[in-house]
Amino acid sequence: MLRIRGSTQSTRPDTVAAEEPLEIRLSGTPLAVTMRTPGHDFDLVHGFLLTEGVIDGGDDVLGLRYCDSVDADGRNTYNVVDVDLAPGVEPPDTALDRNFYTSSSCGVCGKASIDAIRTRTRHDVASDGTRLELATLLALPDRLRAAQQVFDKTGGLHAAGLFTAEGELVALREDVGRHNAVDKVVGDAVREGRLPLAGHVLLVSGRASFELTQKAAMAGIPVLAAVSAPSSLAVELAADVGITLVGFLRGEGCNVYSRPERLVLPE
Repeated sequence: MLRIRGSTQSTRPDTVAAEEPLEIRLSGTPLAVTMRTPGHDFDLVHGFLLTEGVIDGGDDVLGLRYCDSVDADGRNTYNVVDVDLAPGVEPPDTALDRNFYTSSSCGVCGKASIDAIRTRTRHDVASDGTRLELATLLALPDRLRAAQQVFDKTGGLHAAGLFTAEGELVALREDVGRHNAVDKVVGDAVREGRLPLAGHVLLVSGRASFELTQKAAMAGIPVLAAVSAPSSLAVELAADVGITLVGFLRGEGCNVYSRPERLVLPE
């Protein structure tokens, strides 16, 4: 990634938090896909089943195991867990919208398989020729914060702001969920018939997850910036679809994880 701190620039490796999908099955039937940081997966599955009302306690689970979910090299990814409910425990109704897609940023939508996560955008984001001055990019967090009216009253909301490449604020939405704030910004553009959002920058007040990167791609947004860290899967997806992904955008610095050529750096 390209590391910018004031007048100092360097290209260096960076460590980002892992984000991968975990599919939860009940006796072989897909129930949910959640984006998570691998580790303590069985705890995650038990907690998910309890909070969704599938089980009332640990005794309702007869057993669980990792299934064979292999990558391109044939190695088990440990991204699928199959659960056997105890006798007498009724499985949930998986008809209609009961299947879950749950993100690490707490979003839920109606996708129920790992393959459905990597939704392909109909917009050619990679060919977007947007150029963004570094000074303009660095000024965006203050502009976003200044426009957060509800945050000033509550201190507890995420924000998503859509800007032009010249730094003009087009739309700002706030929500307790960062994914909801992004959906609201994109939904405003949908209602106004302004898609694709070529030539725009999406700034989020938290971290950059896979889900937010995908939402930017689906809306045709070429630049996604976050004041906090990106996840590993967000970086991979941004590089794959051609989004310029910026993290740790604060003060006089930022990290550029993909497509840095869109950023116009001072001579």
